[in-house]
Amino acid sequence: MYRFYKPGIVKAALNIWPPFWGAGIRIVHISDDFREVKIRLKLRWWNKNANRTQYGGSIFSLTDPVYALMLMGILGKEYFVWDKHAEINFIKPGQTDLFADFVISEDCLSDIHKATEGGDKYFPEFVVHVKDANGEVVSQVKRVLYVRKKPQYREAGNEAESEVLS
Repeated sequence: MYRFYKPGIVKAALNIWPPFWGAGIRIVHISDDFREVKIRLKLRWWNKNANRTQYGGSIFSLTDPVYALMLMGILGKEYFVWDKHAEINFIKPGQTDLFADFVISEDCLSDIHKATEGGDKYFPEFVVHVKDANGEVVSQVKRVLYVRKKPQYREAGNEAESEVLS
């Protein structure tokens, strides 16, 4: 399988990317097959809110590009992958460093391949739980992605349809 991205390069790039670095977000691990990612959000004086707990924007940011980049790494250059929709449910204040584990299953990948093989759009949904140092859930984030084969890789009859997002 063609690897559009290499996990080590993605990890290094994200760890120095200003939105992550400035918020105290750090990629701890990316598996060689892009199916698992572990992230940590450090509790720093500059990312605390008025209540001296983790700033909600930082919690939301730690989930932002992750599933899209994972799918880009897995699916390769033949697919468009975009974040389409996201929502967060704040469950309790984050008073410690926070952690999130992202996983993409074989069943999910199978669903994506089946749904997009004819050139159709597909909107897989992912849920990640952000946990504190004690393993308690601080927030639940739902992400909906847009996945579609690029026109040059679609089956005959679908090449003329070249819109990216609609």
